[in-house]
Amino acid sequence: MTFAIFEFALTAAVIVFAGTYLSHFADQIAERTGFGRLLIGSILLAGATSLPELSVDISAVRRGMADLALGDLMGSCLLNLFILALLDLSSHSKGRMLSRQAARHALSGNVSAALAALMALNLMAQPILAGGQILGITHGLWLILLGYVFGVRLVYCDLQASRAEAPPEATDSEPHGTWHRPAMGFAVAAAAIVLAGPFMAEAAGVIADASGLGKTFVGTTLVAFSTSLPELVASFAALRMGAHDLAIGNILGSNAFNMLLLIPLDLVHKGPLLASVSKNHAITCLATIVATLVVVLGQLYQVERRRILIEPDASLVIAIVFGSLWLIYQMGG
Repeated sequence: MTFAIFEFALTAAVIVFAGTYLSHFADQIAERTGFGRLLIGSILLAGATSLPELSVDISAVRRGMADLALGDLMGSCLLNLFILALLDLSSHSKGRMLSRQAARHALSGNVSAALAALMALNLMAQPILAGGQILGITHGLWLILLGYVFGVRLVYCDLQASRAEAPPEATDSEPHGTWHRPAMGFAVAAAAIVLAGPFMAEAAGVIADASGLGKTFVGTTLVAFSTSLPELVASFAALRMGAHDLAIGNILGSNAFNMLLLIPLDLVHKGPLLASVSKNHAITCLATIVATLVVVLGQLYQVERRRILIEPDASLVIAIVFGSLWLIYQMGG
């Protein structure tokens, strides 16, 4: 088990190191292509920081650890919101993280909450939605795939509409410079994350078996925290650059993208993936939905005054995260 812990820590360090560069390259791509930080953060950066979940969970599914894989995906969504709450508490952003200044991310947050709701429905109605497949994809996961495509379309159309209505000085600056070099650097950093993923999954499986805590709980906590490290590092780097749209878009976009990752996991798994996992994952789904709605409420509503060091919305998100993890542990996850 000692070697597994060392391997786990080493691969996590590689992921963190590569993740530190993702935000810088993503910011350059957003600036030089003119797409804007919200769209780049919600799709490109979110997809890249979700790559550890993809590589780790495919490896876990191939090793017969479907509960570990699903626990990682759902736990990562919950911990991503935990990261957003911590950034809001620790930064001097003058309310930009969870406030009206971030309200244009509310649509993205609602999309990720809706996808998590579809996932919870799949788990609670396993005999109906998870009993068969079409083209190798479980019936219920087709709903998530269509929901993701529709959600991304909504976010894009909303962004285009807001740009058309905004005055010229309020829109993003004109693209300048070439995007090829930052795109290449972005791809190298993303590749490093993908290569480190399978080794992390193997180490996590050994730790889960040796600790006796169960693959659902270990996947929802230990593995999910480590695969969420790129989101943490990338969002923190974006925050330091003053790119709040990039940071928030990364978190909410990653949660939506994590639901999409169920498709390749289902294709790798022998038989319907969701028919072979614990229903306890629905707890994480529901907690993710509630925490996401708290974030959205914080973006849409802003009180006149807030006491020093007290952020009700961020504090409530943290309480939801710890409460759900306690429930999963108590239920023998």
